[in-house]
Amino acid sequence: METLEYEGKTYRIDAEGFVLDGDQWDEDFARAAASSAGIHGPLAEDHWRVIRYIRESFQRMRQCPLLYQTCRANGLSWRQLERLFPAGYQRGACKLAGLTYREGYLPARAQRRNLAAKFAGAAEKTYRVDVRGFLVDPAEWDEDFATHRAPDLGLAEGLGDRHWEVLRFLRKHHERTRAVPTVYDCCRELNMELEQLEALFPSGYHRGAVKLAGLRAR
Repeated sequence: METLEYEGKTYRIDAEGFVLDGDQWDEDFARAAASSAGIHGPLAEDHWRVIRYIRESFQRMRQCPLLYQTCRANGLSWRQLERLFPAGYQRGACKLAGLTYREGYLPARAQRRNLAAKFAGAAEKTYRVDVRGFLVDPAEWDEDFATHRAPDLGLAEGLGDRHWEVLRFLRKHHERTRAVPTVYDCCRELNMELEQLEALFPSGYHRGAVKLAGLRAR
């Protein structure tokens, strides 16, 4: 466990700088963690508007709002969001709001575990996924995984060419850098706006595209 010190306060954080106890969050945590999210200088009102929207949405819905929802509610394009939170939506805005990927699905302090997910194809396959449905080992991914998970993520008609373009970009980027690309990387590389990404992956960038690509941002 690591700690973050600010104005006489001590916050317990994980190795990536996310606060471990959501109940410990306050606005000073956001101020203290801003530099780790690529923000140099004080947080402006535009930052606070996004951070408070994420906090209020989570408190109301008990789920972290999707990137699309946050941008739409605050009138932001992905380019404007990138200028505010250069590290990414999850690794920037959500981090400063005191949420982790865990809060996207389960109440705080929920324990992670492995599940077996079986999909029938030409031959029966078993993929190891965590409690949120993300593939445990990206090396186990193949196109059957994405094909058979797609209906569960709101893609009843299956995956088209544009879906595969996104998924293959995510895979290649990860293979090259060992990191999950930010939504900014994806939109920039594929010349795509958030509305187009949302139409392709309505369950979210991380909860939809990244999941189907067999990756996990955290």
